[in-house]
Amino acid sequence: MAGEDNPRKDNAAVVWARYSQIAFIIPAGVIAGLLVGKLFDYWLHTHWLFLVGIILGSISGFVEMIRMITRQKS
Repeated sequence: MAGEDNPRKDNAAVVWARYSQIAFIIPAGVIAGLLVGKLFDYWLHTHWLFLVGIILGSISGFVEMIRMITRQKS
């Protein structure tokens, strides 16, 4: 079976979908962190936990983006 030695080639739609997923990871993390932070602000009667949520959401978005990029290269 000669075809098993060649690396798998993806079509353009699959490649586009992978890169667009990377573009949505960071904003999704920020929005999720904002919503969770606002929820904690409401429950705990504070006014600053949304900032912590935004920071943690952006960090988690970057971490997931780096994981996805390193997974694609291997």
